[in-house]
Amino acid sequence: MVAAPNQAAALAAWGTRQNLFAEGRAKISDEPDAVAAALAHPEIPLRRAIGSKEPFSLQPSLPDVPERPRRAKPKLKVAAASPRPAKARPRAKVQAPDRARLEAAQAALSAIDRDRLQREAELQRRREALETEALAAQRDWAKARKAAEKALEAAVRAYRAAGGDA
Repeated sequence: MVAAPNQAAALAAWGTRQNLFAEGRAKISDEPDAVAAALAHPEIPLRRAIGSKEPFSLQPSLPDVPERPRRAKPKLKVAAASPRPAKARPRAKVQAPDRARLEAAQAALSAIDRDRLQREAELQRRREALETEALAAQRDWAKARKAAEKALEAAVRAYRAAGGDA
């Protein structure tokens, strides 16, 4: 809501060049309270929360948000306890399994990950070097182009001063 002498001024006050009136997203209001509030602050957009019935104002209040419904907590089922197995006879001392293959596989995986991290770091270093080189080339090009444009302007001025018509 904004009080303005015309639609273009209203759009400018809202900060848009898009014709919201033609799209139907804005309209001329005939609500007496809204018009009175807008006229109290000409060319200043007034606001209110979407869906609110409160009057338009410079600092609208936050809308009332209904409480979300509470979900019922799921009821947990308690599984029946299984009977304890009978005590097993003591076994003979078992030899611990050999961890050599497991440790070798873990070491191989760690080496592959380390190699990948090193390669990524090298690629990133090369990307940064190329970016620096590209920026330097861009600066050099801009500098050379500016100098060439100045030389062209000087040549055109000299040509015209000598009677040329270019």
